[in-house]
Amino acid sequence: MGVVRVRDRVEYSLYERSFVPEILRGLAITLGHFFSNAFGNKETRNLQTVRYPEEQRVYPARYRGQHRLLQREDGSSRCVACYMCSTACPAYCIHIVAAESPDNRIEKYPAAFEIDLLRCIYCGLCVEACPEDAIRMDTGVHTPPFFTRDDAVVGRIDLLSLMGRAGTAPAYGAQNYREGKPRGA
Repeated sequence: MGVVRVRDRVEYSLYERSFVPEILRGLAITLGHFFSNAFGNKETRNLQTVRYPEEQRVYPARYRGQHRLLQREDGSSRCVACYMCSTACPAYCIHIVAAESPDNRIEKYPAAFEIDLLRCIYCGLCVEACPEDAIRMDTGVHTPPFFTRDDAVVGRIDLLSLMGRAGTAPAYGAQNYREGKPRGA
């Protein structure tokens, strides 16, 4: 059995019980941060104000950005409507409607491919799940603001028109495949 130690009760003075000194000390720290950030040297400030849209923040090189669909040489989408991306999506924000392709080499194509950007959590699991490397998140484009919920649903045409960063390697799971074959196979 453990030993129980009884501690003596600590009596605080009226000055300590009033909390006024601690409130004043906290207020002094807050005001010190405010004045150092508002009027201090620009290089030593803790907070940087960005005057958007004249100035824009520089995103890191690994920033994913908005989705885009890749095209084949003939201009059609690489997507074969296999539903792998919508199945892997934890937010259920990808909606695909498959149709039979007029090209004999391709079985299906997406008649509708929509992503609800308000529901998307930008995890990149759709990119990893895609066996055709048809979807990427390498645009570097920040999601724009929307006035209505319907504007947040991005369709196939919009996704095909987004261009990625120049010289970007295939994203996430796609680097493990070359021409449909796993590396090393």
